[in-house]
Amino acid sequence: MKTGRARVGDWAIAVGVAAALLVTGVSGQQGSATRLDVLGCALLTAGGLALAARRRAPVTVLAGTGLCAVGYQAAGFDVPAVAYLFAVYAAVRAGHRTVTVVTSVAVLAALPLAALASGLHDTGEAFAQARGALEIAWLIAAGAAGEALRQAERRADEAERTREETARRRADEERLRIARELHDSLTHQISVIKVQAEVAVHLARKRGEPVPEALLAIQEAGREATRELRATLEALRDDDTAPPRGLDHVPELVERARTIGLDATLTIEGRPHDVPAAVDRTVYRIVQESLTNIARHAAAATASVRIDCRPDSLAIRVDDDGTATPDSTPVPGVGLLGMRERVTALGGRLRAEPRSEGGFTVQAELPVDRTS
Repeated sequence: MKTGRARVGDWAIAVGVAAALLVTGVSGQQGSATRLDVLGCALLTAGGLALAARRRAPVTVLAGTGLCAVGYQAAGFDVPAVAYLFAVYAAVRAGHRTVTVVTSVAVLAALPLAALASGLHDTGEAFAQARGALEIAWLIAAGAAGEALRQAERRADEAERTREETARRRADEERLRIARELHDSLTHQISVIKVQAEVAVHLARKRGEPVPEALLAIQEAGREATRELRATLEALRDDDTAPPRGLDHVPELVERARTIGLDATLTIEGRPHDVPAAVDRTVYRIVQESLTNIARHAAAATASVRIDCRPDSLAIRVDDDGTATPDSTPVPGVGLLGMRERVTALGGRLRAEPRSEGGFTVQAELPVDRTS
């Protein structure tokens, strides 16, 4: 809508300038019309109307209005180059200062020659010098106005960009603060669970009693959760000493799922090469969240994880034989929503739904840009 109003305004200015030039030129002519008069009127009109395109093609309009000014001066029309002044303003505002200076020097040199060729300005050298000085002054004023507005717009853009960067930095700082608080709180709770599990395992072994698999799984899950919380916080602090887990650590997830009684299998097709870090982390999170949901909610006996490493993408599929049916409507939890946000942010696709043969499936495809 704003662009449409700007175009209407440009055409209004162009038509107004063309009409003013034409009226001024015709009123200054005496006697019957000649071919040169018709050509001059055409150039006056063309120079004014060309201003309608000054935003889209400022350099072209600058050259066109300059040629028109020289042309109607040569045709005997003693009319100020008003259209050219508008073009100088627009070109400088668009940042074409060097081109504007060079073109203006050429136009200023050509205008006196055109006037002499048509017999204009025969009133003496002093008048010609005064007229030339006035033309230079008007050109400088037009260029200065364009440069002033360009600098004002640049400062406004810089101020807006600074505000956005400040807001983004504050948001990042707030996210980091929340992450630290969560880390401190969760680490404490998980440490308590881990310590209690380790004490229970130690006491059972000391008494010579068999250690339940569930207790060992709790112990290992506590250790893993502590490592991941620490790695996440270090990543938020831009600390690369403990990089987040990725595709190479997926076998550990599958092995851990087996320790809690789930018959989990892993199949990796192809060889992953140059996988971006964001994709690498997302693959791990998808498999982790899927296996966690299976263990908590699916009541499944088996689960299969399949990762296809294609030339331009990675496809992940996690299936289980749990209690989900095609008629059931899954309620997306925080984990599934987070998974979808990660995949969408990378330009990928995610499907999470019950299978027709029973159980649940999670399928994701992540594009891999090998050139990045």
